[in-house]
Amino acid sequence: MYEAQDFSSLLGTTGFSDEALQTHFGLYEGYVKNTNKVLELLSSLEKGSYEAAEVRRRFGWEFNGMRLHELYFGNMTSESQDGPEGDLLKAIERDFGSVSAWEEDFKATGAARGIGWAVLYADPVAGGKLMNTWINEHDGGHLSGATPVLIMDVFEHAFAFDYGMKRGEYIDAFMNAIDWNEAGSRLA
Repeated sequence: MYEAQDFSSLLGTTGFSDEALQTHFGLYEGYVKNTNKVLELLSSLEKGSYEAAEVRRRFGWEFNGMRLHELYFGNMTSESQDGPEGDLLKAIERDFGSVSAWEEDFKATGAARGIGWAVLYADPVAGGKLMNTWINEHDGGHLSGATPVLIMDVFEHAFAFDYGMKRGEYIDAFMNAIDWNEAGSRLA
Protein backbone atom coordinates (compact mmCIF):
# COMPACT_ATOMS: atom_id res chain seq x y z
CA MET A 1 0.00 0.00 0.00
CA TYR A 2 1.16 3.47 -0.84
CA GLU A 3 1.28 6.19 1.81
CA ALA A 4 0.97 9.92 1.21
CA GLN A 5 4.20 11.81 1.71
CA ASP A 6 4.34 14.83 3.98
CA PHE A 7 5.03 18.03 2.04
CA SER A 8 4.14 20.42 4.87
CA SER A 9 7.67 21.86 4.68
CA LEU A 10 6.38 23.78 1.64
CA LEU A 11 3.99 25.80 3.81
CA GLY A 12 5.19 29.38 3.81
CA THR A 13 6.59 29.18 0.26
CA THR A 14 6.57 32.62 -1.33
CA GLY A 15 3.89 32.85 -4.02
CA PHE A 16 1.81 29.96 -2.64
CA SER A 17 -0.75 30.50 0.09
CA ASP A 18 -0.84 27.88 2.82
CA GLU A 19 -4.54 27.37 2.12
CA ALA A 20 -3.87 26.64 -1.56
CA LEU A 21 -1.04 24.25 -0.68
CA GLN A 22 -3.16 22.43 1.92
CA THR A 23 -5.95 22.05 -0.64
CA HIS A 24 -3.46 20.75 -3.21
CA PHE A 25 -1.99 18.30 -0.67
CA GLY A 26 -5.53 17.00 -0.09
CA LEU A 27 -5.98 16.40 -3.82
CA TYR A 28 -2.68 14.50 -3.90
CA GLU A 29 -3.77 12.40 -0.91
CA GLY A 30 -6.88 11.46 -2.90
CA TYR A 31 -4.67 10.05 -5.68
CA VAL A 32 -2.76 7.98 -3.12
CA LYS A 33 -6.03 6.67 -1.66
CA ASN A 34 -7.45 5.87 -5.11
CA THR A 35 -4.23 4.17 -6.25
CA ASN A 36 -4.56 1.84 -3.28
CA LYS A 37 -8.27 1.31 -3.97
CA VAL A 38 -7.63 0.38 -7.59
CA LEU A 39 -4.90 -2.10 -6.61
CA GLU A 40 -7.19 -3.66 -4.01
CA LEU A 41 -10.09 -3.85 -6.45
CA LEU A 42 -7.91 -5.43 -9.15
CA SER A 43 -6.90 -8.20 -6.77
CA SER A 44 -10.56 -9.08 -6.23
CA LEU A 45 -11.69 -9.07 -9.86
CA GLU A 46 -11.60 -12.00 -12.25
CA LYS A 47 -8.43 -11.80 -14.32
CA GLY A 48 -9.16 -10.86 -17.92
CA SER A 49 -12.72 -9.76 -17.18
CA TYR A 50 -14.22 -6.63 -18.70
CA GLU A 51 -14.40 -5.09 -15.22
CA ALA A 52 -10.75 -5.82 -14.49
CA ALA A 53 -9.71 -4.33 -17.85
CA GLU A 54 -11.60 -1.11 -17.19
CA VAL A 55 -10.21 -0.78 -13.65
CA ARG A 56 -6.69 -1.47 -14.99
CA ARG A 57 -7.15 1.35 -17.52
CA ARG A 58 -8.01 3.67 -14.64
CA PHE A 59 -4.91 2.66 -12.71
CA GLY A 60 -2.55 4.79 -14.85
CA TRP A 61 -4.60 7.90 -14.14
CA GLU A 62 -4.60 7.43 -10.37
CA PHE A 63 -0.99 6.23 -10.07
CA ASN A 64 0.42 8.97 -12.29
CA GLY A 65 -1.68 11.56 -10.46
CA MET A 66 -0.04 10.38 -7.25
CA ARG A 67 3.49 10.15 -8.61
CA LEU A 68 3.46 13.40 -10.61
CA HIS A 69 2.30 15.28 -7.51
CA GLU A 70 5.10 13.67 -5.48
CA LEU A 71 7.64 14.76 -8.08
CA TYR A 72 6.08 18.24 -8.30
CA PHE A 73 6.00 18.90 -4.56
CA GLY A 74 9.38 17.18 -4.22
CA ASN A 75 11.04 19.62 -6.64
CA MET A 76 9.79 22.66 -4.76
CA THR A 77 11.30 24.40 -1.75
CA SER A 78 10.31 27.22 0.55
CA GLU A 79 13.96 28.32 0.66
CA SER A 80 15.43 30.56 -2.01
CA GLN A 81 17.93 28.96 -4.40
CA ASP A 82 20.05 30.58 -7.10
CA GLY A 83 19.50 28.23 -10.02
CA PRO A 84 20.80 25.03 -11.55
CA GLU A 85 24.36 23.98 -10.82
CA GLY A 86 26.79 21.23 -11.74
CA ASP A 87 25.72 18.59 -14.25
CA LEU A 88 22.20 19.99 -14.56
CA LEU A 89 23.54 23.43 -15.45
CA LYS A 90 25.91 21.90 -18.01
CA ALA A 91 23.10 19.82 -19.55
CA ILE A 92 20.75 22.83 -19.78
CA GLU A 93 23.46 24.91 -21.44
CA ARG A 94 24.32 22.04 -23.81
CA ASP A 95 20.73 21.40 -24.90
CA PHE A 96 19.17 24.87 -24.70
CA GLY A 97 22.15 27.20 -25.08
CA SER A 98 21.57 28.97 -21.76
CA VAL A 99 19.52 28.81 -18.59
CA SER A 100 17.44 31.77 -19.77
CA ALA A 101 16.66 30.04 -23.09
CA TRP A 102 15.64 26.88 -21.21
CA GLU A 103 13.51 28.91 -18.79
CA GLU A 104 11.76 30.73 -21.62
CA ASP A 105 10.95 27.40 -23.29
CA PHE A 106 9.84 25.73 -20.03
CA LYS A 107 7.58 28.64 -19.13
CA ALA A 108 6.09 28.61 -22.65
CA THR A 109 5.46 24.86 -22.28
CA GLY A 110 3.63 25.49 -19.01
CA ALA A 111 1.64 28.35 -20.51
CA ALA A 112 0.26 26.15 -23.31
CA ARG A 113 -3.51 26.21 -23.47
CA GLY A 114 -5.09 23.32 -21.62
CA ILE A 115 -4.60 21.36 -18.45
CA GLY A 116 -1.63 19.21 -17.68
CA TRP A 117 1.97 19.25 -16.64
CA ALA A 118 5.18 20.82 -17.93
CA VAL A 119 8.07 18.40 -17.56
CA LEU A 120 11.80 18.70 -18.12
CA TYR A 121 12.80 15.19 -19.19
CA ALA A 122 16.25 13.65 -19.62
CA ASP A 123 16.55 10.94 -22.27
CA PRO A 124 19.19 8.44 -21.14
CA VAL A 125 19.22 6.78 -24.57
CA ALA A 126 20.34 10.08 -26.13
CA GLY A 127 23.09 10.77 -23.60
CA GLY A 128 20.82 12.58 -21.16
CA LYS A 129 19.40 15.02 -23.72
CA LEU A 130 17.00 17.41 -21.98
CA MET A 131 13.57 18.20 -23.43
CA ASN A 132 10.68 20.29 -22.13
CA THR A 133 7.46 18.37 -22.68
CA TRP A 134 3.74 18.68 -22.08
CA ILE A 135 1.80 15.89 -20.38
CA ASN A 136 -1.91 16.11 -21.00
CA GLU A 137 -3.94 14.69 -18.12
CA HIS A 138 -1.83 12.29 -16.03
CA ASP A 139 -1.65 9.28 -18.26
CA GLY A 140 -0.90 10.68 -21.70
CA GLY A 141 2.20 12.30 -23.11
CA HIS A 142 4.93 10.69 -21.01
CA LEU A 143 8.20 10.04 -22.80
CA SER A 144 8.82 6.31 -22.40
CA GLY A 145 12.14 5.59 -20.72
CA ALA A 146 12.91 9.25 -20.09
CA THR A 147 13.57 10.55 -16.58
CA PRO A 148 11.46 13.43 -15.22
CA VAL A 149 13.89 16.01 -13.87
CA LEU A 150 11.53 18.91 -13.12
CA ILE A 151 7.73 18.82 -12.93
CA MET A 152 5.33 21.79 -12.91
CA ASP A 153 1.62 21.21 -12.34
CA VAL A 154 -0.42 23.46 -14.62
CA PHE A 155 -3.88 22.14 -13.84
CA GLU A 156 -6.07 24.99 -12.59
CA HIS A 157 -6.10 23.52 -9.08
CA ALA A 158 -2.39 24.38 -8.84
CA PHE A 159 -2.84 28.10 -9.44
CA ALA A 160 -6.45 29.31 -9.56
CA PHE A 161 -6.80 29.55 -5.79
CA ASP A 162 -4.00 32.13 -5.54
CA TYR A 163 -3.87 33.56 -9.06
CA GLY A 164 -7.27 33.13 -10.64
CA MET A 165 -6.63 32.55 -14.32
CA LYS A 166 -3.26 34.36 -14.28
CA ARG A 167 -1.25 31.24 -15.04
CA GLY A 168 1.84 33.29 -15.94
CA GLU A 169 2.06 34.72 -12.42
CA TYR A 170 1.81 31.20 -10.97
CA ILE A 171 4.54 29.99 -13.34
CA ASP A 172 6.81 32.83 -12.16
CA ALA A 173 6.13 31.88 -8.52
CA PHE A 174 6.89 28.24 -9.29
CA MET A 175 10.16 29.16 -11.01
CA ASN A 176 11.20 30.94 -7.79
CA ALA A 177 10.32 27.87 -5.70
CA ILE A 178 12.32 25.25 -7.62
CA ASP A 179 14.52 23.00 -5.51
CA TRP A 180 17.47 22.85 -7.90
CA ASN A 181 19.29 20.36 -5.69
CA GLU A 182 16.40 17.90 -6.09
CA ALA A 183 16.17 18.49 -9.85
CA GLY A 184 19.91 17.96 -10.16
CA SER A 185 19.74 14.71 -8.19
CA ARG A 186 17.10 13.39 -10.60
CA LEU A 187 19.40 14.01 -13.54
CA ALA A 188 22.08 11.84 -11.92
